[in-house]
Amino acid sequence: MAKIRKVSTPVIDAALVSRLVASQFPQWRDQPIRPVLPGGWDNRTFRLGDAMSVRLPSAARYAAQVEKEQLWLPRVSPHLPLPIPAPLAVGVPGQGYPWCWSVNRWLDGAPAETGPITDQVRFAVELAGFLTALHRADATDGPPAGRHSFWRGGPLATYDAETRHAVAALAGRIDTAGALEAWEAALAAQWSGPAVWFHGDMAPGNLLVRHGRLAAVIDFGCCGVGDPACDLAIAWTFFEGESRAAFRSALPLGPATWARGRGWALWKALIVLAALPGANPSGLETCPRIIGDVIADHRLASATRGP
Repeated sequence: MAKIRKVSTPVIDAALVSRLVASQFPQWRDQPIRPVLPGGWDNRTFRLGDAMSVRLPSAARYAAQVEKEQLWLPRVSPHLPLPIPAPLAVGVPGQGYPWCWSVNRWLDGAPAETGPITDQVRFAVELAGFLTALHRADATDGPPAGRHSFWRGGPLATYDAETRHAVAALAGRIDTAGALEAWEAALAAQWSGPAVWFHGDMAPGNLLVRHGRLAAVIDFGCCGVGDPACDLAIAWTFFEGESRAAFRSALPLGPATWARGRGWALWKALIVLAALPGANPSGLETCPRIIGDVIADHRLASATRGP
């Protein structure tokens, strides 16, 4: 029986990027290279000169995202009200790095998790406008939800066993009955609408702020065509109070989609708090608050609907 060759994870640093650029794009070999901080989870990003960025998948499971972004971002971009990454070139494996990688146009701005936002409510409305445009963009032949998107845009049931495992592991630390109640409601609110574009990783680190306002949206590695509910998780992971209400009011989506959105936010917060394998630990400190808010909003929605 042939042995399966395991690709080791390379050290991704400025020296590697310098070698890759020099060997494959010699016209840019003299451009300074510096890491973009904080570093990403799925990809590592480096600034190349003043006008470009280099984006390298951090593991094999993220490698398919390069081709997808190269193909689809230029097609989706004209339909959107804000800048998104614009691919300039695609690199190939080399210098000990085993996957394809991207050179994109640089987008100025600070991540929303650190950049000062002048008006949180206005920011929420602007993001809702961006998502509305994305969800309305022509989705013909777009990549359906699947492994490349980590099933964002697909059925929540994909993560049912994992979610229930996390709830059980957190017994005594969270309202487990409330969490299961909200999760089961999300599962029951099945999606039956047309397939639309979704971002797939709508997180504050992927929203760029400039002059206090939303300036660009980045990291479309998990994008695809399917159920847009996954894009609503940011209502609980980032917004609160008035800004959450404004975000919801500005999005033309029904109660079932919001129920599934609560499910996506709940799943992510649960697996991070329970420290399940593969979960990105960033944002750990906010997980109890997110879980509590999702449960509270589910119960409010249930009470509003009545029996």
